[in-house]
Amino acid sequence: MVYDTLLWPSLLLLLLWPGPLATPGMEDATFPHLGESSQPPPRACPPRCSCPRADTVDCNGLDLRVFPDNITRAAQHLSLQNNQLQELPYNELSRLSSLRTLNLHNNRISSEGLPDEAFESLTQLQHIYVAHNKLSVAPQFLPRSLRVADLAANQVMEIFPLTFGQKPALRSVYLHNNQLDNAGLPADAFRGSEAVATLSLSSNRLRYLPPSLPASLERLHLQNNLISKVPRGALSHQTQLRELYLQHNQLTDNGLDATTFSKLRSLEYLDLSHNQLATVPAGLPRTLAVLHLGRNRIRRVEAGRLRGARALRYLLLQHNALGSAGLPAGALRPLRGLHTLHLYGNGLDRVPLALPRRLHALVLPHNRVAALGARDLASTPGLAELNLAYNRLASARVHRRAFRRLRGLRSLDLAGNQLTRLPTGLPAGLRALRLQRNQLRGLEPEPLAGLDQLRELSLAHNRLRVGDIGPGTWHELQALQVRGRLVSRAVPTPPLPA
Repeated sequence: MVYDTLLWPSLLLLLLWPGPLATPGMEDATFPHLGESSQPPPRACPPRCSCPRADTVDCNGLDLRVFPDNITRAAQHLSLQNNQLQELPYNELSRLSSLRTLNLHNNRISSEGLPDEAFESLTQLQHIYVAHNKLSVAPQFLPRSLRVADLAANQVMEIFPLTFGQKPALRSVYLHNNQLDNAGLPADAFRGSEAVATLSLSSNRLRYLPPSLPASLERLHLQNNLISKVPRGALSHQTQLRELYLQHNQLTDNGLDATTFSKLRSLEYLDLSHNQLATVPAGLPRTLAVLHLGRNRIRRVEAGRLRGARALRYLLLQHNALGSAGLPAGALRPLRGLHTLHLYGNGLDRVPLALPRRLHALVLPHNRVAALGARDLASTPGLAELNLAYNRLASARVHRRAFRRLRGLRSLDLAGNQLTRLPTGLPAGLRALRLQRNQLRGLEPEPLAGLDQLRELSLAHNRLRVGDIGPGTWHELQALQVRGRLVSRAVPTPPLPA
């Protein structure tokens, strides 16, 4: 008891003793003091948004109706896409002078909700995305620092000289799916912007190709407009243009001349499909690799029109009005490097003669070809794909040596004709033979002899019966793997070879 009595006062003194007086300079600066934390302070970030980095604010898809506050002034990348914003408050936007990327894609922003001075303070802005909004006119001013501007899928009827002009770093402009006509696109729209490489004006209301386009263009999209004319000289300065899309317009022969494309010395791809052309355009550049003329009104291909395009690799002439005299013998012979020729859906009654020797693919379905002579395909020994489906070929008019010279042929499509027996003289390297929807009445092993590489044989919808298949027929096709699901149901699936 005496011991306990003496101990309690000592303990009480220890508990109440304040300790030594603090000496200046003796605090541990690294040790957290009362009310402090060892963690860095949290980043300022708008509610519900995410800020994965100090310079990035992501408010994508939050159904926001009001521009968020509390965005750090240090933000360089701001994403507000997929919301319900109707306006951009100048006070909030002008604070963000460090922005480099502003994404406003898919909101409800109108021109009334976008002040003229909205982007004045964004002197570092490089990428702006305002596609899929409700703008009726473009912003009058966009920053000089801009590199990419996307205003597609609005209702824009007018742009201004400083919308895209005086932007030395501007590379890509997207204005497709708007309501622009030629009056809404000023002649000086791109003055001072000499680095623009991609310009998309497709799906607007343009009636002629706009003049004074940037000379630096590499890709120009003008499809789905009302263009009926390319004014003389409109493309005389675009020497770097590689791709030109003019499909789905109202171009006629009178809307083009021999100089329209002649200055485009870098052009590789030209799409003029879905127009009203009656002839192949003249003055095609020698660099052209792909020429798409499908769904026009072309009746005849003149050799002189293609002589300059010696680098042409793909020529697409499907769904025109080419008849028996539509492709004269040798008309395409100057195109020595031609790889693919599409003639689908014309009125040709025979395979064009004297085609380029290196032709790889000849696509001729839905024509009126009724015969194949012994030498009709002699000029194209390198042919690998031949499609003559849905013509008028009858077995009696297919020469037994029609295919013999095609040693490189890998795919032969004769579906939808009037054949009553298998063609003979098929190349040994053939891998696909399509004969569905003919009038085949029998299968004999001789025409299939030596086709060791055949993988696909289609015989569906013919007149074959089980007894019409000659002995040894399937033995000739050791490599055939898909015959069981491609032949007519009347033909039983043969056992796989042992």
